[in-house]
Amino acid sequence: MDGCSRALLLTGPTASGKTALATALAEQFPFEIISADSMQVYRGMEIGTAQPSADERARARFHLAGVWEPSDAFSARRWLDLCAQAHREIVARGRLPLYVGGTGMYLRALRWGLFEEGASDPLLRAQLEREVAETGPASLHARLAGLDPESARRIGPADAVRIVRALEVQALTGRPASELRRQWEAPRPRFPHTMVVLALARDELRRRIAARTGAMLAEGWIAETRRLLEGGLDPASHCFKALGYREIIEHLEGRLGRAALAERIALRTAQFARRQLVWLRRERPAIWLDLATPGGAARKLELMISILHQE
Repeated sequence: MDGCSRALLLTGPTASGKTALATALAEQFPFEIISADSMQVYRGMEIGTAQPSADERARARFHLAGVWEPSDAFSARRWLDLCAQAHREIVARGRLPLYVGGTGMYLRALRWGLFEEGASDPLLRAQLEREVAETGPASLHARLAGLDPESARRIGPADAVRIVRALEVQALTGRPASELRRQWEAPRPRFPHTMVVLALARDELRRRIAARTGAMLAEGWIAETRRLLEGGLDPASHCFKALGYREIIEHLEGRLGRAALAERIALRTAQFARRQLVWLRRERPAIWLDLATPGGAARKLELMISILHQE
């Protein structure tokens, strides 16, 4: 990465307190924060994607949060391009980049490079998508299992988007996507960095998720979703894949009661957090910082500063 300087990557499951800790670090060190969250990029989704608050933005400089129209397509490639620009500008100011977020694919692409699966073919993809619409994703998943068993084990039988992409890659390159993916796991990082993963007990994580869900709903998450829909966004838009929005849309359509809304969102968020942890455990090298360390936030910050001094 041009203009490279040692950077800190701060990650962990959703609701683990990444943004709060990053803001505190930026008050102690010359950091500027770059969001590594695939959904925080969208404008108008401040509450539901837990974007930095006005207070946090006043205490630290943030990049790539709330900068993209939710109606426009966004991708890991676009994110990497924006990151490179922000990274260079931060270093040019004599400051340090602090990447903060829990989107595993983005973090891996940032560290090792984007998984280049081969050129796409819109006609082929459209054909595969028609097959999904006509027969369901399970039939294409079975086809993928015959061509690329490793990818089929990794991709769920209902994940139509990734099934179609894996079959498209196989058809265009003549090689399984799993084989290309192994090549992506490069031995050298793209720039010098330290990755820190926040960890905490499962019960505590569930408690935090439930508390944050309730706070976000109280803050106006339902009204935020209603505004996006009234602004013309299709309920099937990619941005609504962000946790919780689909449930709120169901509530607004009268298919999910208010009493069950918070519980449903918290349950899905906890399931997502478990998948994040599975992904992050495969990331090497990384320093795991146990949030159960006695002393609370002050002790966590002290430990983080100690790690930075060692680096």
